[in-house]
Amino acid sequence: MVDKFIGTWRMVSSENFDEYMKAIGVGFATRQVGNMAKPNLTFCLDDQGMICMKSQSTFKTTEVKFKLNEEFEETTADDRKTKTIVTLENGKLVQKQCWDGKDTILEREVTDGKLIAKCTMGKVVAVRTYVKEA
Repeated sequence: MVDKFIGTWRMVSSENFDEYMKAIGVGFATRQVGNMAKPNLTFCLDDQGMICMKSQSTFKTTEVKFKLNEEFEETTADDRKTKTIVTLENGKLVQKQCWDGKDTILEREVTDGKLIAKCTMGKVVAVRTYVKEA
């Protein structure tokens, strides 16, 4: 069911992302860079069912490889060391990151040909929208 995510997605809009980065504890300088970055998101799947998710921008490239429902250690773009698990719920990829007694949820779904990423930390929600590259 992850097939619809496979491919490269280009970010076209980002709402409330600065507030989200503040909520997860990202410092000012890193937020400035994070707000300017317009990352491409690429998903691929290997023969073993391992999903690769790569975020590429002019500032930073991060890549994580994981299997659904299996916890793994992730170093995020802002250098948090998290215990992360990704599940597939109602057609959405739900990524839960836990660190230092905190947790955040990133939900990604494909709707009307767009990939919508909803980042939630407490009451703060950011929404980033991507379109598929040809």
